[in-house]
Amino acid sequence: MNWPATDRYELQVSPDGLGFVHDLLNTLSAGKPREKDLLDEAGDAQKWLDSALARWAEVTERPAERVELTGDDVERLRDLREELRDFTDHDPEAGTTLLHSAPVLLQPGADGRIRPEPRGTGWRRVASIVLIEVLEAQRADRWRRLKTCRNKRCAVAFYDRSRNNSGVWHNVQVCGNAVNLRAYRARRRTQQGS
Repeated sequence: MNWPATDRYELQVSPDGLGFVHDLLNTLSAGKPREKDLLDEAGDAQKWLDSALARWAEVTERPAERVELTGDDVERLRDLREELRDFTDHDPEAGTTLLHSAPVLLQPGADGRIRPEPRGTGWRRVASIVLIEVLEAQRADRWRRLKTCRNKRCAVAFYDRSRNNSGVWHNVQVCGNAVNLRAYRARRRTQQGS
């Protein structure tokens, strides 16, 4: 079983439960050629969520209750996705914060460790899972590696596996070369016009 949104872009998904957040980001219509927005219609959103929750449960070894989405839930998920996109820019000067909040239960496990458990229904339960996984990724110093492609025409989310965390393109050959070529041509036009 794979991550339904991110697999469309043939990318390695973020490790552990962060893959759920990564996959939510990649429900957007992005890439070259443009893929369908999986949160555009309620039926597509439900299909994505069912698959993503099953994968999340498998990866995290946690139970995943089925979440029924309404039309309003889908709209709220799109809002959450946009906030996450801004949040993955990791620009401290931008002052971007994640505005959504969701209920989370802190519960002791059999091993004596406190574990956050998602709560709520509909989009709130999804937001709860997202916030738990962002927190876990921050604690493991993985959050800074989840990024969106710097090519604004693309916007695919990717997990930067470079040693120094310097990646900016989801695919250097596709997006990096295209952006660099456009910049080169713009510089040439400026030089020729001078």
